[in-house]
Amino acid sequence: MKDVIIIGAGGAGLSAGLSAKENSDKVLIISKTFPTHSQTVQAQGGINCVFDTKNDSIENHINDTYNSSKHLSNKKSVETMCTNAKETIIWLDNIGVPFSKDSQGNIKQRYFGGTKYKRTCYSADYTGLKILHTLYDHCIKENIDFLYEHILVDIIIENSCYKGVKILNLLSGEIINYYSKTLIIATGGYGNIYSSHTTNSISTTGDGLGVAFRNGLALSNLEFIQFHPTALKGSNTLISESARAEGAYLVDENEERFVDELATRDEVARAIKTKVLDNHSVYLDMRHLDITSLKEKMPQELKLINDLLNLNVEKDLIPITPAAHYTMGGILTNVSCETSVKNIYACGEVAQNNTHGANRLGGNSLLEIITFGKVAGINAAKKSKEIKDLKSTSEKSRDNFIDNILIKNENKSIYFIKKELGSLMFSYAGLFRTKSDLEILLEKIEKLEIEYENTGISNKEKKYNKNLLDYIELGNIILLSKLTTISALNREESRGSHYRSDFKNTSKEYEKISIIKNINKKIEHHFEGIL
Repeated sequence: MKDVIIIGAGGAGLSAGLSAKENSDKVLIISKTFPTHSQTVQAQGGINCVFDTKNDSIENHINDTYNSSKHLSNKKSVETMCTNAKETIIWLDNIGVPFSKDSQGNIKQRYFGGTKYKRTCYSADYTGLKILHTLYDHCIKENIDFLYEHILVDIIIENSCYKGVKILNLLSGEIINYYSKTLIIATGGYGNIYSSHTTNSISTTGDGLGVAFRNGLALSNLEFIQFHPTALKGSNTLISESARAEGAYLVDENEERFVDELATRDEVARAIKTKVLDNHSVYLDMRHLDITSLKEKMPQELKLINDLLNLNVEKDLIPITPAAHYTMGGILTNVSCETSVKNIYACGEVAQNNTHGANRLGGNSLLEIITFGKVAGINAAKKSKEIKDLKSTSEKSRDNFIDNILIKNENKSIYFIKKELGSLMFSYAGLFRTKSDLEILLEKIEKLEIEYENTGISNKEKKYNKNLLDYIELGNIILLSKLTTISALNREESRGSHYRSDFKNTSKEYEKISIIKNINKKIEHHFEGIL
């Protein structure tokens, strides 16, 4: 029996593993993909920290985060993240993250949206990737155990207390029970509910959230999804905020600017979408910027623009479009990363710990996953010391889960269902939402849900069956799409990333977090005051 099992090997999961390892030798990290494939690599622009206390302050960082959240964050969570930011960056620097530095060896910082202060540390435009690779190297150095290509399919809970997990080995097609004293869920967000309209990896399918919901854990704020303003049109490849931080303009086909490029992401994305809906084209304009500086600060993005669009930023306007980028909702936790079920913790994008609220401040995602990843690891490991070695006696399982999928006939391609669902979500529950659209969407999701349940896959093998993995992921995507739509319907106001064209104002009545939960196999939704 392990002391701590961590599901997910992105920035949050690896940080949790390192912190747990400091307090226990019995730590296991289980990951659907290899760690270096994690969504964390998409966080290109940087990680926030106040170093320049003459011109900035921790209080300013706290206020910027709270204001960006549209008053839906908990000051204690925000303070935990912001006051520990310097310690977090120094720790990352000490374990070898290659931050960009000046001639004196100081970590360089850039401007980011939603603030007037230069506080975003970076490693060119590979910040998330460099952090992730360094964390993984350090986990190997610390001899942390890993299981790759294993996906969570169920949690063993007895008498409202966690006992273990059921894991599908993707190589063998077998489900195996793993027992531990505590569990940390760090499986990332649910951006692929907008399949083909997201900057996220195809693996970001809400697996942890789906399993958590089915087992009665409370989810929160699912309606809040951040659409990044600048994804390359045609590919949804992210061009990070660093471009606008360096002075790039957003212009229409007449080369006219129409928005403050460094306003909060929800404002910029909606301004772009409004232009598009009015039959305008929108471009990122970097032609006036110093190319030498751009090559130093954002080499990856320049290469992507050239490789994918065959365009040169020195001469060409770059066509862009908003795309789903970050999910603020997740498994509800407190500042200690504890969930609503005893001995289960959650951290990273899978968690909703009342830090980001209705809209995440750019540069805070990496800071949040590292900060609370460490908190979760410490607390789960310490809690494990209080628990005796007790195996589950329950036969509750999804042991027939795989066989039940494989015996089904393929009546409709799961890939058609996924594509249709992604387009519906982007059209009806994207940057602009209305009651009528959301009600139509919910009906369509429920029809797709039935089609999904009544179809199977063509490949009937168990061993390394990619169709099988895609089927399981689609089940989670459909569930999260449904829960997100219900949450969006119930919030009859506009706040942050959630914009209702039929309720354009922010309402004091809804200055609360949304809670959605599976109670006796029924979906129940309500609002609560901020914890």
